[in-house]
Amino acid sequence: MILEIRLRNFYSIKEEVILDLEAAKINTERARNLSNHISKVGKREVLKSVALYGANASGKTNIIKAIRFCASMVYNSHNHNENVVFNFKPFKFDGFSHQPSTFIIRFIADGIEYEYSFSLSQKSILTEELYFYPKGKRAKIFSRDESKGENKSDIYDFTNVISRPMDVAANTSDKTLFISRASQMDRKIPKIIFNFFFSQFILGYSGHNSPVVEGLFKKFKPQLLKGLQIADSDIVDIKMRKEKRKGKNIDTDLLSNTATIKDVENEALVFTTYHRADPTKAFDMLSEESTGTNVLFATMLTILDVITNNKILLIDEIEGSLHTEIVEYIVNLFHASEHAQLIFTTHNTNLLDLNKIRKDQIYFVNKLENGASELYSLFDFKDFRDGMDAEKAYLQGRFDAIPYVNDSVSNLESLLHES
Repeated sequence: MILEIRLRNFYSIKEEVILDLEAAKINTERARNLSNHISKVGKREVLKSVALYGANASGKTNIIKAIRFCASMVYNSHNHNENVVFNFKPFKFDGFSHQPSTFIIRFIADGIEYEYSFSLSQKSILTEELYFYPKGKRAKIFSRDESKGENKSDIYDFTNVISRPMDVAANTSDKTLFISRASQMDRKIPKIIFNFFFSQFILGYSGHNSPVVEGLFKKFKPQLLKGLQIADSDIVDIKMRKEKRKGKNIDTDLLSNTATIKDVENEALVFTTYHRADPTKAFDMLSEESTGTNVLFATMLTILDVITNNKILLIDEIEGSLHTEIVEYIVNLFHASEHAQLIFTTHNTNLLDLNKIRKDQIYFVNKLENGASELYSLFDFKDFRDGMDAEKAYLQGRFDAIPYVNDSVSNLESLLHES
């Protein structure tokens, strides 16, 4: 489970922002009624979900993008060549584009807490560190600082936790995270870190033709149908088949600078639905079902895997094409899980009800005048009591993080008559 994420200098994030998933000490009746929103891991209490609210362009999506980028660096960077430019943007104002971007995460894997961090520019890894708490006390595994010299022995500092670490360092360029390379070279603890990000950290919903969908559908079909029916769907059966579809492939020859277009047949998954009104009539999922049904299908498949295996899911704009009650249903599925976690952005203010969600589960993203995004929790507002109406207060601008729209008649008329 994730305990904390810290980000600095990614997209609209300038100064460090902190997303804290450790449960705060809230001893109120409403919080006690929501005890299933918390997982107990040893002596720690960890939130199963957090919601990020904010105006359009406030930076909610950038927080999700930054986390996704950093996670993908862990399990992709060993494939980087010397010409790679990392796929993110630093904060562009105030001279921050030349400063390091940093990522810090504290999490629990296989019952042990780890603290992993790295910093980078768009072209190279700058620093990297890994600590763990094997006996409740923080202990160093390794650190890396590329500014300390040319020799790997100057750049890296290892304890005795990883076997033959300098062999890994010798094969790690400044485009590659040590953890990524060490996992590839079969080192035990780096493999634990790698597998946490690769297998436990799910960065979004699986699409209809994702390679994992076939397996998920076969594994979870009964639960999927029941989940759809709980969400008020009248679908009583879904069948899957594979179908060959014609397409085009472009083969490029970099040496001769030529390209060849070839006709190919690609295998696609086709899903057919059957409804309560007449279970003998088949409907094509993609062309005959609503966008909302298609989204809910992909959503439920992913979520069943996540909550069954206690994974972590990141979702930007969870309400896309889904009714507000369905969004609440999805969030509550996580609260019914053992240790699964959900981090999501939303505009669904119906969830801003302290009978439904704890104060420390609600985060706001606000855009400052200098273009930077700030992140803070409803729990930070010490004068906001449990008996108050969080939704009303948010819409009134009590916590900022909402758009201030001047739609007066004179402004609208001047807009329409602008020449």
